[in-house]
Amino acid sequence: MPLVAPVYLPGQEPLPMGATEEDRAQLNQIAYWNKMASMGMESCAFKTVLSGALGFALGGFFSLMSTSFAVDDPLRRTTLAGVNGAASELSTAQQTKQFFKETGKGMYKSGKGFGKVGALYSGIECCIESYRAKNDIYNPVYAGALAGGILARNAGPQAVVGGAFAFAAFSGAIDLYFRRETSDED
Repeated sequence: MPLVAPVYLPGQEPLPMGATEEDRAQLNQIAYWNKMASMGMESCAFKTVLSGALGFALGGFFSLMSTSFAVDDPLRRTTLAGVNGAASELSTAQQTKQFFKETGKGMYKSGKGFGKVGALYSGIECCIESYRAKNDIYNPVYAGALAGGILARNAGPQAVVGGAFAFAAFSGAIDLYFRRETSDED
């Protein structure tokens, strides 16, 4: 019949060019694992963990960059308070060790904060999107408001409202920027 799409039974679909019937089992296995990987990557748990890990890495990188700009600080400590308040001069190796220890602590602290925010926001947005079954501008705004409120919860009710509003506005603005239509057809 013309204008009717062909219907094939599962496992009887036509093979790609150059493939033989002996390859069908391998192609089915590849298709199965592609489907499983796709389902895994679309899950909220995966998106949350990935956002947290990338946020941790980004926060650590920002901290490292800010530390690298402050290396030549003339007020950096070159002495260490010893016993009975006596100051002892630090060697270059000790200064370097102390610098790297402080840099590592700063990177970890900054990374942890960025990772927490990334995982929190991403997890909330994914859950909202799953619940609403829509992918529109309201999901990031709702997620931003909820995440901003949660992040500001220890500072009091006024900070919760302010944090929710600010994070919602920022999330909406970023999402609008990335959703904008570009007219390259002109």
